[in-house]
Amino acid sequence: MSTREQDQWLIVSDIDDTLTGDRDSLERLWAALQPLRGSVRLALNSSRPAASVDETIRSYFPAGFAPDAIITGLGTEIRIGGAFLPDWASRFETWPRQEIVDLVLRFGHQPHRDEFQTPGKASFAVPDAEAVEILLETLSARGLPVQALYTGESDLDLIAPDAGKDRALKFLARHFHVPEGRVIAAGDSGNDLAMFEAANHAIAVGNARQELRHAAPRYKTYFARAAHAAGVHEGLQAYGVLPS
Repeated sequence: MSTREQDQWLIVSDIDDTLTGDRDSLERLWAALQPLRGSVRLALNSSRPAASVDETIRSYFPAGFAPDAIITGLGTEIRIGGAFLPDWASRFETWPRQEIVDLVLRFGHQPHRDEFQTPGKASFAVPDAEAVEILLETLSARGLPVQALYTGESDLDLIAPDAGKDRALKFLARHFHVPEGRVIAAGDSGNDLAMFEAANHAIAVGNARQELRHAAPRYKTYFARAAHAAGVHEGLQAYGVLPS
């Protein structure tokens, strides 16, 4: 491993209410990262679809903002330089997605719009937890492998076993040859907990929800006082990535 690779950091950050929420602090964070682009890589990691994330970047983020990678669709898509990473997408080629979709449709559950679907994820509206349990039991009995996330009042996301925000984070670290101990996750909600567990270090921004504050691994989480992007900035200073 070269000296440059040994010095690298990978920051993987949630978007909503982590980087967004205070545009001025986001501008300052981006400006602070610019001189370090050779040694500090920034990846965005969102549960939202790619098109939705792209619109947020276009309309909200600083002019010229260009992350090193973007993870979308609950960790089922990775883009670098605007192109989907084939090495990541290939792991879903044998996932029996269509069989899973056909079975869920036979139960009468409606799929979400096409923009919410990816090769590694199938999303549906399912009315209650009991219906979800019956569906998952049936999928298991048929030998159809899924990871299930049931959120909101009716949103069921079925993703491939090899997908996830945490697995995508680890894949990116290997792809960029970032050494052990130099991956930092930043987030604000329980949806980011898997990232916190997968990373070597974590930053809970000052506006983080209690669900994350209670569950975050304390031995490797920095609990920032500042909110939103200012909290990420504060955490990166605490870890020595950015100057104080």
